[in-house]
Amino acid sequence: MTVRNLWESVAALGEGFATTFRHLFRRPITEEYPEFKRTLPARSRARIVLTRDPDGGERCVACYLCSAACPVSCISMQSAEAADGRRYATWFRINFARCIYCGLCEEACPTSAIQLTPFFETCEREILSLVYEKEDLLVDHGGKDPDYNFYRHCGIVTAAGGKGTHAGEAPPVNLTSNLP
Repeated sequence: MTVRNLWESVAALGEGFATTFRHLFRRPITEEYPEFKRTLPARSRARIVLTRDPDGGERCVACYLCSAACPVSCISMQSAEAADGRRYATWFRINFARCIYCGLCEEACPTSAIQLTPFFETCEREILSLVYEKEDLLVDHGGKDPDYNFYRHCGIVTAAGGKGTHAGEAPPVNLTSNLP
């Protein structure tokens, strides 16, 4: 080992000790959690909610895309169809004990029904109390997109209108007219 390498090693060791000594006498900056809650970023993801469309109906059409996209399989539901042709979930269940708050269910939802909120305080003593049913998840607003109504734009024949009559939708094409 040369003298130069020895000097660099001692200087690096002394620099580390100096940093430690500098921080040794500072006052600690401790934020007590229950009394002081840090503001979360705007795009933080936590508790899942089911939103409603502007007419007050449920947005969820029970398409199973959210449960298929979920990497931990914490979402389950059962679909049904109403008399007017609208699909809905007869029951919808999320197990927050398994949920990793990845947001893939929100991205997969075509109706903007499932959305993640910044509410993250879901600690419970009983693990079964972290299983939320549809009644626990439904909120009375549209969430991040309050004016979106899936059935006004989807092209499905319902009481809201038929094919080609929805907002921004072209009339259906007659396939037999395209034949040679």
